[in-house]
Amino acid sequence: MESIQKELPFLLDDYVPTQPKKVIHTQADIEPFLHSKAFSRIMTFVFLLNGNVTKKKNSDPCEVSAQTEKVLEMLQTLDSWIEEFPPLDNPQRFGNKAFRLWLDKLEKCGPELLRKTLPEKLYIAIPELHDYLLNGFGNGTRIDYGSGHELSFCAFLCGLTMLGVFEPKDYQALVTRVFVTYLELVRHIQRVYSLEPAGSHGVWGLDDHQFLPYIWGSAQLIDHPRLKPASAIKPEIIEMYSKEYMYLRCLEYIGEVKTGPFHEHSPMLFDISAVANWSKVNSGMAKMYIAEVLKKVPVVQHFRFGFLFPYSG
Repeated sequence: MESIQKELPFLLDDYVPTQPKKVIHTQADIEPFLHSKAFSRIMTFVFLLNGNVTKKKNSDPCEVSAQTEKVLEMLQTLDSWIEEFPPLDNPQRFGNKAFRLWLDKLEKCGPELLRKTLPEKLYIAIPELHDYLLNGFGNGTRIDYGSGHELSFCAFLCGLTMLGVFEPKDYQALVTRVFVTYLELVRHIQRVYSLEPAGSHGVWGLDDHQFLPYIWGSAQLIDHPRLKPASAIKPEIIEMYSKEYMYLRCLEYIGEVKTGPFHEHSPMLFDISAVANWSKVNSGMAKMYIAEVLKKVPVVQHFRFGFLFPYSG
């Protein structure tokens, strides 16, 4: 794939403060996006991290830099805010309006939180970075969360990497420490505030909320001596290994929030279990991510383009 580069550009020296904006409105806007620097940088980041967690468990030793620790502390702070805004006693089955209070706090306090998290030389980029962080947890108007919000958080981490906060030695921890922590945070938010799935395909979608942990999670399982795609959907295997592998944790979470036979509520994941090996699952997931997330107007119409992720080629 020609858009995948061997490394990400370093942008801090030339950084120009930019307020990112929505650019994609119709299907005609997708083709330029697929040839843009934004698309190339996102997919390069996804593939670089994919390579760094191949055959790696969540608990495997890895470099955890002081900057990685600060981002983890930031996510823990965001999680602690949930207690400040308990669910309101409103009549809706889905979409508790208390989520808007949590998100409002992130909008107001996020810049200061980022100043505590990032080195001073990055303060110039905080308005742009905050935009991606703010949009990484859901939409306050619709009270929903989906793969587009996950994409925004991925862009936040990618942006930090292009600004020099993270180096290649940090890539494993970005997945097995930072992204794993992020996933548990958004699951906590989903449960507490009953967030609707954003842009869900219903029973025929891969997952109501996430996509990236299926890419990186299948990479973790490549060449596993015991766990095959067919065994991954067995409840006893999921229970035993979910803490070590993102893919299995995703399946465990689906089991926590959905009822009925797995093949009925998650037929696509059930069908994927018939794939011969994890390498094929991994390459298939990457192609599906482009087709079902990055090429879909309802998802990427909410993505914002600026200095870090230009819509130009």
